[in-house]
Amino acid sequence: MIQSNAERKRARMQSADFDKLSLRTYNLIIGAVILYGFVVNAIMVATLSDFFMNMDYRVLLIGYIILVIIGSFMTNSKSPLVSFIGYNLVVVPIGALVSVLVPQYDTTSIIAAIVATGAVVFLMIAISTIYPRVFSKMGTALFLMLLLGLVAEVIAMFLGYGGDIFNWLFVLIFSLYIGYDWFRAQSYPRTLDNAVDSALDIYVDAINIFVRLLAIFGNNDD
Repeated sequence: MIQSNAERKRARMQSADFDKLSLRTYNLIIGAVILYGFVVNAIMVATLSDFFMNMDYRVLLIGYIILVIIGSFMTNSKSPLVSFIGYNLVVVPIGALVSVLVPQYDTTSIIAAIVATGAVVFLMIAISTIYPRVFSKMGTALFLMLLLGLVAEVIAMFLGYGGDIFNWLFVLIFSLYIGYDWFRAQSYPRTLDNAVDSALDIYVDAINIFVRLLAIFGNNDD
């Protein structure tokens, strides 16, 4: 059974005092793990795009779902090593999908999406650090916004809508999620395992923002 957010939070809150890191070290590890995920994705795009584009999309999709589920389960471990392996099992299949997506856009759109995503991540982390209470109660509201947005987008697709309103909506939602996930990261005990787990949350938020911004900038160029 997949753990609920409450169960995951309880698991992350359980740690011994001797495991705790300094605030600076803890946050540096979060940043380094997030950056590591982006670097892995960039290498995959640069070297494996043709391989993944020639793969049967059904195999790619099934492999993506299986690896992400396994990786998500592994990040619930209290072992930093197991959590980091789980992190990689999420990063790699996402990199495979990004490797198929990115070559469809021109270089200008790709660079613009990368720069804008980085700016959003830094901005939301800064805002969350300065005004943590703003994000403290957002969890349920963000989940509902995400769920309703996905349902509305699917309906709009069947109706033939192809505008960017949903892309902008999800950029907003995942931007707020970065602030919320950063707030949660700072509320957990500062352990190596929690740093890896928190990095995964923010990495997924940022990848979603990048994909949506890439679509927006690509549509504008077209």
